[in-house]
Amino acid sequence: MDSSIKPEELHHVSHEHEHDEEGNKMFGFIVFLLSESVIFLSFFAGYIVYKTTSENWLPAGVEGLEVLAPSINTVILVASSFVIYFAEKNLEQKNLVGFRIFLLATMLMGSYFLYGQAVEWSQLEFGFTSGTYGGMFYLLTGFHGLHVFTGILLQLIIFIRSFLPGNYDNGHFGVNSTSLFWHFVDVIWIILFILIYVWQ
Repeated sequence: MDSSIKPEELHHVSHEHEHDEEGNKMFGFIVFLLSESVIFLSFFAGYIVYKTTSENWLPAGVEGLEVLAPSINTVILVASSFVIYFAEKNLEQKNLVGFRIFLLATMLMGSYFLYGQAVEWSQLEFGFTSGTYGGMFYLLTGFHGLHVFTGILLQLIIFIRSFLPGNYDNGHFGVNSTSLFWHFVDVIWIILFILIYVWQ
């Protein structure tokens, strides 16, 4: 009996193994995002409890937050989710130029969001130590901003790796997980925007 394995069969087995490995990695990454969700949800719950039970919620002399600039930032950040989606699609079609353009646009939009947040912080009339409200505001927006910054760094890494010949021939886990992380960051911000800026 001939027990030899044909080259095409070996390639098929190897391809299945790579597919399973990429699926396992993505499952692990989703678990990581779920753990991050628990952290954010605990912050959201704390914010709601403090806001609904505190008699003097806002710091002295503060009537509320300006909404226009954060709204513009929100539109830009949410729109960047669609942009990184197009980056993924271009990579699937092996269009590296389109992939890089859309990815670069996503990074620029995320960077603009961080810039807008920094400008807002510099103009606020309260600080981190300004009561429970000040602490919660800076904790929530700062922790989210850290995630935005992390997302931009991840995008920069996959952008640089796109110049390595054949880097994405055997799978797109890095790109897919980075895109998923970016969508996660956007969804978290929408919730934050509603809690902090809409529900004043």
